[in-house]
Amino acid sequence: MNVFLYYILPFVCVLGILIFFHELGHFLVAKFFKVKVLTFSLGFGPKLVSRRRGETEYVISALPLGGYVKMLGENTDDDTESLSPAEAARAFSNQSVGKRLAIVGAGPLFNLLLALIIFIFFYMFAGTQVLTSEVGQVTPDSPAAEAGIQKGDVLVAVDDTPIAGWNEIRKAVAEHMDRPMEITILREGRRVTVTLQARISSTKNLFGEEVKTPLIGIVSSGEFRQVSLGPVQAMMEGIGRTWEITRLTVMTIVKLFQRILPMSTIGGPIMIGQLTGQLAQESLIHLIPFIAIISVNLFVLNLLPIPVLDGGVILFLLIEAVSGRPLSLKKREYAQKFGLVLLLTLMAVVIYNDMARILQ
Repeated sequence: MNVFLYYILPFVCVLGILIFFHELGHFLVAKFFKVKVLTFSLGFGPKLVSRRRGETEYVISALPLGGYVKMLGENTDDDTESLSPAEAARAFSNQSVGKRLAIVGAGPLFNLLLALIIFIFFYMFAGTQVLTSEVGQVTPDSPAAEAGIQKGDVLVAVDDTPIAGWNEIRKAVAEHMDRPMEITILREGRRVTVTLQARISSTKNLFGEEVKTPLIGIVSSGEFRQVSLGPVQAMMEGIGRTWEITRLTVMTIVKLFQRILPMSTIGGPIMIGQLTGQLAQESLIHLIPFIAIISVNLFVLNLLPIPVLDGGVILFLLIEAVSGRPLSLKKREYAQKFGLVLLLTLMAVVIYNDMARILQ
């Protein structure tokens, strides 16, 4: 019972929200351009629930690992020649390249929009936590130690610019890479000003790469403070967070191709289910930003130029826009077969990784 409540149910709900918004993007833009939508399905495989409203059948299917919006004339083997002129005008294949690009691209973009909305409202109602500028440790023989900075000191300004949190200290140190900086600290109610210059050291970044980083030799105390945000601040914070997750997702894919990150680091549905269950047990509130993070990942992954993904269809359409004619049916079929094999191989790798983590 606990497995169902804390793992299966949250996983299905999270996946359902992400799939619904993705397919909703395709659906709404197709409707906007008067394209006939035959089916809107959450999930694949056998139908569990089906209801027709107007010209569209709305379906919930048995396998919740995806979904689809089926449009008239979308498949290459659809017979559009026998349609009436009015029906043919509503076929996906008879739309301009620009309209088809908009319909296909709307799915990933709605995932990005979902993440942005979640982050903005989350920050608006929950605020944010800021790592304070209190020093928890000073490295011996470092610039900070030589300048007299001590454990428990609170950094309040750099070159007379106020410091509100630890991230601002990092930015200030990076900006003073090759010149001295004047730091004002608060110690036992007294303000003390010291001057020091950062030293360039070799450190490892998020991807395990050696990078040159300016350091002054202090470590945060790990203390956080809660900060309430107004609507404008929450919007800016949400935009920033969405951009940061997008950038990290793109960089992760690049590092995988560069072989800097091993393939064993990537995970699939099982890993997402585990993380969903862990967060659900801690607090259901934690699932909200998690949905946004996974939604950004889906936005990026769906734009990869693999033929069976939206990115592959977009690539075909861009080729058609440049050349003035669509790729031949034979070339598209070969590309789709290659894309399917590539996707199945990737799925096998992530499932193997997920199972290996469980066994470990």
